[in-house]
Amino acid sequence: MTKQNISLSVIKRLPKYYRYLESINEKGIIRVSSKELSEITGLTASQIRQDLNHFGCFGQQGYGYNVSELIDELSKIIGVDKTYSMILVGFGNIGHALYKYRSFRDLGYEFKAVFDKNPDFISDATKDDIEILDVKKLRDYLKENKIDIGIIATPKEAAQELADILCEGGVKGIWNFSPVDLKVKNNVVIESVHLDESLFTLTYFMNSPEDFIF
Repeated sequence: MTKQNISLSVIKRLPKYYRYLESINEKGIIRVSSKELSEITGLTASQIRQDLNHFGCFGQQGYGYNVSELIDELSKIIGVDKTYSMILVGFGNIGHALYKYRSFRDLGYEFKAVFDKNPDFISDATKDDIEILDVKKLRDYLKENKIDIGIIATPKEAAQELADILCEGGVKGIWNFSPVDLKVKNNVVIESVHLDESLFTLTYFMNSPEDFIF
């Protein structure tokens, strides 16, 4: 089966497998069966096997999966076996929280610069050992620096223009936290995280528990 045939739902489950496998690997567990993974993840053993089989034959019948080897394979599939350069546009509450999240660095995602229009942030150019630059310098910065991922954490009014600049500047992916759907060039990947939509989903199921499938 080619990657073109893999559904988005399968792809979105891969990080979950990776996270749980990392957790059991830290406990010294060497092998794990799809049934055991099912009990940990809440997914069926059949679903887990089907998902992983899209990418190769990693387990052995009767022996399960070698945990460390499966972690290595998933890291290659997801892409966390590489390092990525990132810039953050918007150093408000969300942007600051993203920048302070240490696990990104541990996984190979390295912040290179932060951009904002607030002069109080810009003047503190050595805050947390990171450059905080005027957003007006974003286009020139991208001309001089190779950046893989651009993070947008600004009000929605500025987001599309910033996405256009990031696309023109050669970024490969945009992680969007602005509450608006953005349009990007075909060769740029975008992942949007709309916090309000996630919260709305939560409250929907709180008020309609009969629709929730465990």
